[in-house]
Amino acid sequence: MGESEKMKAAVVGTTSWGTTLAIVLARQGIETDIITRNIGEAQDLNSNRQNVKRLPNHIFPDILKATADKHTSISKANIIVIAVPSSSYRDNISMLKTIPIRSDSIIISATKGLEKNTGYRMSEVFSQELSGKHDSKFSALSGPNLAHEIVDQKPGSTVIASKNSIVATKGQNILNSEFLRVYTNTDLTGVELGGSLKNIVAIGAGFIDGMGLGDNSKSAFISRAIAEITRLGIAAGAELTTFAGLACLGDLLATCYSSLSRNRYVGEKIAAGENLENILLELGQVAEGIDTVSATLLLAKKLNVTMPITEQTYLVLNEGLDPKTAITRLMTRVPKPEDPLWNINTP
Repeated sequence: MGESEKMKAAVVGTTSWGTTLAIVLARQGIETDIITRNIGEAQDLNSNRQNVKRLPNHIFPDILKATADKHTSISKANIIVIAVPSSSYRDNISMLKTIPIRSDSIIISATKGLEKNTGYRMSEVFSQELSGKHDSKFSALSGPNLAHEIVDQKPGSTVIASKNSIVATKGQNILNSEFLRVYTNTDLTGVELGGSLKNIVAIGAGFIDGMGLGDNSKSAFISRAIAEITRLGIAAGAELTTFAGLACLGDLLATCYSSLSRNRYVGEKIAAGENLENILLELGQVAEGIDTVSATLLLAKKLNVTMPITEQTYLVLNEGLDPKTAITRLMTRVPKPEDPLWNINTP
């Protein structure tokens, strides 16, 4: 593959998405390390040649290996992928302070979420922890990318966003294939918010599915949720058109309708009367939308944007509100004109 044969990649995170991206990179002919939390986990992955816990039955390419030696792996990498939950993102970025990063490397953030207690986007956390030192290398990957479909090489698309168009293009060239069509975008804020906030909508879509309210309800809910997300995005400085693209609308549709969606699953189970703690225990993986709800409301308050769907979702998840009551509250709000999406003052 020419230049890609000389490349090395380090993927931080043994999540299903992190494992998928490691496999994708290795299939592109790039020598890839997936960085584990400890030596035992690395030994298990290398011995099994698959991630039995997160992505079973997907054998690692020969040039993919697991390692707990993050310092060596990251310092040699041209491509550094961060694919950890938002709750541990700051800690994982902090460890980069002590690791030399190559001048020609790019950093791809594959985490779709906001920091729970601050409302910060992952790019903001990254910049804060590293004092802006590597901001020019940073990009965010987002789109309708269900891990199991991507690793099965079902045709899909994604978007890689960076304030540095050269970095975005490098990421595009590395990841683009006949199975994954990659677009670039310079609206980092919009791409990050679209990919994060759609998880909240997926939980609400799960409520609707769990209550059997039908396609009209779900379509109306999704449409109004897009308007809500867009209002917040515009207030945060994002571009309107980003929310009609892969990182928001595309990702939102996949997440709200797919049986593979963890966030939709959580909403569906809550609507069926199950306890959130038990649902997450059964799921065995992170559903980013749960923490993103709280973080989004912090951001919305800061930007003075009203978000009724997010507010009701928060009450269901955190204060035991019945999803049926939440839907009724949304339906009985004072009727308004369907103003343009960018009208921040008309929720």
